[in-house]
Amino acid sequence: MIVIHNSLTGNKQPLTPIVPGEVRMYVCGMTVYDFLHIGHARMMIVFDVVTRYLRCRGYRVTYVRNITDIDDKIIRRAAENGESIEALTTRYIDAMHADCAALGVLRPDFEPRATAHVPGIVAMVAKLIERGYAYVAANGDVLYAVAKFDGYGRLSGKRLTDLRAGARVEIDTGKRDPLDFVLWKHAKPGEPSWNSPWGAGRPGWHIECSAMSVALLGAHFDIHGGGMDLKFPHHENEIAQSCAATGERFAEIWMHNGFVNVDNEKMSKSLGNFFTVREVLPKLRHPEVLRYCVLASHYRGPINYSLEQLEQADAALQRLYLALRGPAPPVAPVDSPHVRRFHAAMDDDFNTPEALSVLQALAREINTARDAGDAPRAAARTAELRLLGGVLGLLGENAEQWLRRAKPDAAATSLSAAASANSAEALSDGAIEAQIAARAAARQAKNWAESDRIRDVLARAGVILEDKPGGVTDWRRA
Repeated sequence: MIVIHNSLTGNKQPLTPIVPGEVRMYVCGMTVYDFLHIGHARMMIVFDVVTRYLRCRGYRVTYVRNITDIDDKIIRRAAENGESIEALTTRYIDAMHADCAALGVLRPDFEPRATAHVPGIVAMVAKLIERGYAYVAANGDVLYAVAKFDGYGRLSGKRLTDLRAGARVEIDTGKRDPLDFVLWKHAKPGEPSWNSPWGAGRPGWHIECSAMSVALLGAHFDIHGGGMDLKFPHHENEIAQSCAATGERFAEIWMHNGFVNVDNEKMSKSLGNFFTVREVLPKLRHPEVLRYCVLASHYRGPINYSLEQLEQADAALQRLYLALRGPAPPVAPVDSPHVRRFHAAMDDDFNTPEALSVLQALAREINTARDAGDAPRAAARTAELRLLGGVLGLLGENAEQWLRRAKPDAAATSLSAAASANSAEALSDGAIEAQIAARAAARQAKNWAESDRIRDVLARAGVILEDKPGGVTDWRRA
């Protein structure tokens, strides 16, 4: 049985789908006015793994991840760039899809855009006014009356009295309560707008997700997810809006992934430690390194992004790919202690660090079996490693190609330069293969001194040779 930590209750609870065998999940996605940063990447990877694992366990999953394609930041950025809102959002949506593809993040089943759901948003706002939970303010905005909703603050653990004490007093908003928030913004000159019973305007941010989730998943669905930063006020406001409008429970389980710190400091543009995915990936051997780094921490806790963490992830993947080296065995994975341990880890609130430790244990057993000449056991464990790695969105590369990848900052250099400078920079594949051929010729001629010299030169250039039976030499980059 899968158990999930519910942010609403603070406890783990069994996943008991509303419709047996079917899981409906909504996750708050991107506001598309800039590139994905590594905090966004964590959210994308976390819920991609949740989806993959639920499907692995036999559930029919409907995964919805929205796109906010109209809000103040988008309008402001388009004006600064001197371009249309559509041109801006299209460019960043394309970039988001490219970054997600590089990270192995699968497309959700539905990716609704706020601008395509304006009629549903208007209808939900009208329902809230009709039921007494919203009102039209003097400035033309439609506001949600927070005091009308008895359960407000339950998700975030905040109390209305404390929130009011710290609220800023806004002038000329027409609010009845400083905590009331905007459902529908009246149109300002030059801004995009849609018609509504309360005049031209556009949706507030919070109402978008309520309308889109209810439209695609129904008023009561299984899981709602997103980053920890969205718990208040965004998700708190979603609950208030949706429950008041539909009279249903809204989401059964709330999941929130933790923050990303950079070198033990909170990531922020002001601190200069703010990194986009497309800035980071070219500096890695492969995007799987960032994915492994994310999954090495439990999704609910903070993650520390640092060079050391990335190096550890690279080395961990290197061990797994070394175990997968060679032809894929034609063996169907079977139920085994490793598979059961993997499922036990993931069944317990998607414990990916423990699941990764299972992959490492499999790699060690594969190597032990090969050393002992136990080909059937090595083949069975290899099949399991490939299968379980795939559940986490890892080990999708050909092992030989992975092991021969150079670090991006390693430039191709001549063999003589590598030898003279004791260089750790990577040679080209062709140069390495040529030197391995020269070494093989030296060995055949029993010129052991030349054979050793070539091995040492390649080692100084960051290339490790592995001599196999039958005169075959494999190589990989250190």
